[in-house]
Amino acid sequence: MGARRLRVPANGLEFEVFEAGEGDRLALLLHGFPQHAVSWHNQLPFLAGLGYRVWAVNQRGYGGTSRPPKREEYSLARLTGDVAGLIDASGAASVTLIGHDWGASVAWTFAIRRIRPLARLVIVNVPHPLCFRRELKTWSQRRKSWYAGFFQMPVLPELMLSVAGGGLLVSILRHDARRPGAFPDEVLEIYRANVSAPGTATAMLNWYRAAGRDIMAADDLDTPVDTPTLVIWGEEDIALGLPCLDGTGRYVRDLRVERLPGVSHWAQEDAPQ
Repeated sequence: MGARRLRVPANGLEFEVFEAGEGDRLALLLHGFPQHAVSWHNQLPFLAGLGYRVWAVNQRGYGGTSRPPKREEYSLARLTGDVAGLIDASGAASVTLIGHDWGASVAWTFAIRRIRPLARLVIVNVPHPLCFRRELKTWSQRRKSWYAGFFQMPVLPELMLSVAGGGLLVSILRHDARRPGAFPDEVLEIYRANVSAPGTATAMLNWYRAAGRDIMAADDLDTPVDTPTLVIWGEEDIALGLPCLDGTGRYVRDLRVERLPGVSHWAQEDAPQ
């Protein structure tokens, strides 16, 4: 990634962070499932060039970050607490929080609960949690989200993720991307090694088994987001339908939505420009 590798203690864990740029304006990048901080390899130099100190973090359970063994250690409160801990550790004067997939779900919740002040919020291909709850009542979105139910099962999802040393995961990513070369071989090897490491597949799935349930049960997610928010959405997302965007403005006071035709769920890699 052309970045400095740091070890940052935060929220009782040690985080693997890739840093580019410098200064007291932090861009904190949160990856999603089933990826790794390297998913932001195109954005690190760009954001550093805009004058940010950029941290692409491997979230708990991923890469070289601590991997707690228990399911409850992947609760939504723990995950948002990680973000708060990282912000505090950075010493930054202002923070732009950027998240994709599960990282975006954590970012949404962090902003809604106003855990720390944010200058900007950038969300990539994940709806506001209340928009998602609404759409999950439809047959169309339930069909797209079938895998989240499958991930609640014991053992079998772990075997699926790690089969052939992560080969199935690599095949899924290559198949879903719309841009040739969206996933370079060296990036796919990092993803493969990541999911194959002992305990990592279970840690990844525990996000669904703990935080996923928390998001569906939380009763405090209707507080309007007052942080200026950019939602970027690849329209060829196979897991989340476009209707998930409807009504976002009801929950965000300062909202801009950029829809990307012909771009998959993996937008920061499929359409880095």
